[in-house]
Amino acid sequence: MTDGAVTEVARVLVAADKFKGSLTAVQVAERVTAGLRRVVPELEVETLPVADGGDGTVAAAVAAGFERREVTVTGPVGEPVTAAFALRGTTAVVEMAEASGLQLLPPGEFAPLTATTYGSGELLRAALDAGATTIVFGVGGSATTDGGAGMLAALGARFLDAAGEPVGPGGAALAELASADLSGVDPRFADVDLVLASDVDNPLTGPKGCAAVYGPQKGASPEDVEILDAALGHYARILEESIGPKAAELAASPGAGGAGGIGYGALLIGASFRPGIELMLEVLGFAPALERATLVITGEGSLDEQTLHGKAPAGVAAAARAAGKEVVAVCGRLALPPETLGAAGIRRAYPLSDLEPDPAKSIPNAGPLLEQVSANIARDFLS
Repeated sequence: MTDGAVTEVARVLVAADKFKGSLTAVQVAERVTAGLRRVVPELEVETLPVADGGDGTVAAAVAAGFERREVTVTGPVGEPVTAAFALRGTTAVVEMAEASGLQLLPPGEFAPLTATTYGSGELLRAALDAGATTIVFGVGGSATTDGGAGMLAALGARFLDAAGEPVGPGGAALAELASADLSGVDPRFADVDLVLASDVDNPLTGPKGCAAVYGPQKGASPEDVEILDAALGHYARILEESIGPKAAELAASPGAGGAGGIGYGALLIGASFRPGIELMLEVLGFAPALERATLVITGEGSLDEQTLHGKAPAGVAAAARAAGKEVVAVCGRLALPPETLGAAGIRRAYPLSDLEPDPAKSIPNAGPLLEQVSANIARDFLS
């Protein structure tokens, strides 16, 4: 052993998120396992792909034993798309990115003012139809900034303009909103435990709101951001006229700004907010897997400042540290110094950029490179 970290390792737990743009969380786990076993062929490895509520959450649930269910829903720009949710017993994991995610837009195209969450509402309804009484609603990776209005409309809410016509899709159209009526929302939500799983705690509007902070990632210009923020503020005021002061309180609540404000829509129909990775670790059965492990390997595509704010590796490391387990991380690129990693509970990180500094070469070859760095982990910690 060269690192002196682990003297006897009976089992390694690989609990990593996806490497966005190159490897799914399941593929990451497979490659890490292969790399470790190059050096220690008989090593016991348990894999538990993880996600923080954003894109990849359903895949992580399916890898943990949930059943994958597919339905056709309305995509972010109105076209039909095939979306999946995960079901185990009466618990469903629904990922808004499956119906309303950026990855569903044509390559290089954005629709910041008009993209709708209508399909996310259809996906939630499909989970209800499947018998779910607990719904983990993972939000992130959205193409949308409509405050969840599209989702609520799909569930039975009515949003009308001054002429009594339904307002158009997307956040900008909310500027024309004259009345809102949530009384028609699917009554089954009264008996469902709906949990909003998000890695962001932004409010709906303002300088830390969803339009200002995340709108530019969805193609919004500075002018678009102003239009969207004003429209969302108007939306919240109309809702306040309809349902009372609770609408304003929820707009200012942590998580309301999740995924272009779909968090706000979920809170309006009774969702509770929890940090996405914390909730997903519970749903995926992380605690018993952690108990069986001696060394934990986590990671994601980029370990950076964002990682420390509710992303999957930080959640895994915090839980592992609390259980007294050693944690190392794999990543595509590393932008955190060793002391910051240590404070987060990560003993050491192994970036692919150490082997191939050029992202144009590293990303398409992430699998083989990940096997190489995982073999290095085995040499440092297991052999």
